[in-house]
Amino acid sequence: MEKVESLDVDAVWPSVSVVMPVRNEATHISEAVDAIFAQKYEGDLDIWIAVAPSDDATERLVAELAQGHNNLYWVRNGAGITPVGLNAAISASSGRVIVRVDGHAKLCNGYISRAVRTMVRTGAVNVGGRQLAVGVTGFEKAVAAVMMSAIGSGGAEYRVGETEKAVDTVFLGVFDRRAGDEVGWFDESLIRNQDYELNIRLRDAGGLVWFDPNLFVEYRPRSSLRAVGRQYFDYGLYKAKVLGLHGSSWKIRQVLPPVTLSMLALSLVVGVWFTPALLVALAYFVVVAVGVRGSVVTRARALLIAPVMHFSWSFGLLTGLLRFRWRTS
Repeated sequence: MEKVESLDVDAVWPSVSVVMPVRNEATHISEAVDAIFAQKYEGDLDIWIAVAPSDDATERLVAELAQGHNNLYWVRNGAGITPVGLNAAISASSGRVIVRVDGHAKLCNGYISRAVRTMVRTGAVNVGGRQLAVGVTGFEKAVAAVMMSAIGSGGAEYRVGETEKAVDTVFLGVFDRRAGDEVGWFDESLIRNQDYELNIRLRDAGGLVWFDPNLFVEYRPRSSLRAVGRQYFDYGLYKAKVLGLHGSSWKIRQVLPPVTLSMLALSLVVGVWFTPALLVALAYFVVVAVGVRGSVVTRARALLIAPVMHFSWSFGLLTGLLRFRWRTS
């Protein structure tokens, strides 16, 4: 990759296009858009929403928002999957900087301005911060507590990091458009993990991906155990596909859940006739209970939520390794 032309906010703030793929987001879309307009960005800013076929009032609400704001536009995402919607919105936009936002996410105050300044200061092609999971119901709060712990995140910087530095990936992201154009933006075959895969290509092309812990985005966790299981199965499934595309992207934290669950299952089986083996299972649940912050009720719920996350992710990874290897063999 040729070095992209540097940004200079002291001379002029670069134009920004916020891109947002949405589907069934009628409950959260207005709040997400309000958080963007509350940014008070110093330069030109527009919002492009890619609307997938929805079962609720999302399309109507987005159309009403577009009528009420002269810098908010929307495009159809007929395929209904995130990377297709992102690419459609990016293609329709013209901002020098691309800010990715989800329909159930809420940017912190000053997020865009700080991210652009950080991009200028570091020379990064993508800047991001922390994913701050915030639940409303008791169950969502427990999911958030697991996600924000090393137990649930595997130590991912964008969930538990506190130090500004170069990283392998960030949550959502604020991108230098020219860098994204050069590597081809999001892989439309990846329903999940498309952010991580794009960041691999950006880094392989010589770009810098930068984590700034002073940036954060509020994220609403899934509200049922079934939804959490499905989400993490998909994470594992498409992680396998990314690993097939980029074999060098393996991380130790990706191996830990399958190994841990194998040990847990073995301890429960062997424990039937050799009781001390159950200490492995006991140790797992103690680590979960101690590693998650929150009330007694939250920690009790975590004892169910964490294994579901770990099992679903591991099963998805195994399924993906078999499925995608079979397809390419």
